[in-house]
Amino acid sequence: MRMGMVGLGRMGGNMTKRLLERGHEIVAFDPNPDAVKGVEAEGGIPASSLEDMVKQLQAPRAVWVMVPAGPITEQTCNTLADLMDRGDILIDGGNSNYKHAQQMSADLAGRGIAFLDAGTSGGVWGLKNGYCLMVGGDTEAVKQVEPIFKDLAPEDGYAHVGPSGAGHFVKMVHNGIEYGMMQAYGEGFAILNAATELELDMHQIASIWQYGSVVRSWLLELAVLALADQKGFESIKGYVEDSGEGRWTVQEAIDRSVSAPVITASLMERFTSRTPDSYAMRIVAALRNEFGGHRTFS
Repeated sequence: MRMGMVGLGRMGGNMTKRLLERGHEIVAFDPNPDAVKGVEAEGGIPASSLEDMVKQLQAPRAVWVMVPAGPITEQTCNTLADLMDRGDILIDGGNSNYKHAQQMSADLAGRGIAFLDAGTSGGVWGLKNGYCLMVGGDTEAVKQVEPIFKDLAPEDGYAHVGPSGAGHFVKMVHNGIEYGMMQAYGEGFAILNAATELELDMHQIASIWQYGSVVRSWLLELAVLALADQKGFESIKGYVEDSGEGRWTVQEAIDRSVSAPVITASLMERFTSRTPDSYAMRIVAALRNEFGGHRTFS
């Protein structure tokens, strides 16, 4: 089928390529002309603007928005909605807050435009392995664009999970779980690394844990790849950004009175990575010095 794709970054560009490889016609737009040219070289149909892209789609149209969550997504969706007609379908595949999807769906319903929220996971490996898709929205609209979802996802990796907002809600919690899993791996390897007297090989340990171990996972496979290049690993700074979805997950847990200490702690640990000379830890060190004489001055 023919669909518009807005946003040709690391995710959107690879998603477009995967769909082209599976026989779909993709009209592609990105503010970066080089990104559009790259997709055109892969067989995509270039668009010079959002308006140009919509004009190249036949009704009923389907447009997938894959841009950073927040004001950019909101502005892009609003602009597209003004260009689209009754019966068209607008899909947000970014990491938007699920409440945005609910509001957009309600706003566009009166105009006859369906809004679907497609939680998308797979990162840069999605081109090869496929993207796990968690889709929320109207059932009939989902069915119309289901060929797109099925070709983007690996076998059994796509589901219509519920009404508007459900897709992004499920993806939000998915990312919260991801925070906790990554933090557990990080802490575990830090403990192993601290046992210097045992001369442990981190890459070796991560490698054998992939086979038969109860902690094996795709994240562990990625740890093996990262640890294989020791020089590259040592050059990585210990700074970890949070996407916002970890914060939203913790807030939802609070609002819904659900205990989530692991996800909450993993979020807080990301904040510590941003302050190597933490003022709070300086206070802690000073207090320890005051009551116990634990001097830590350099």
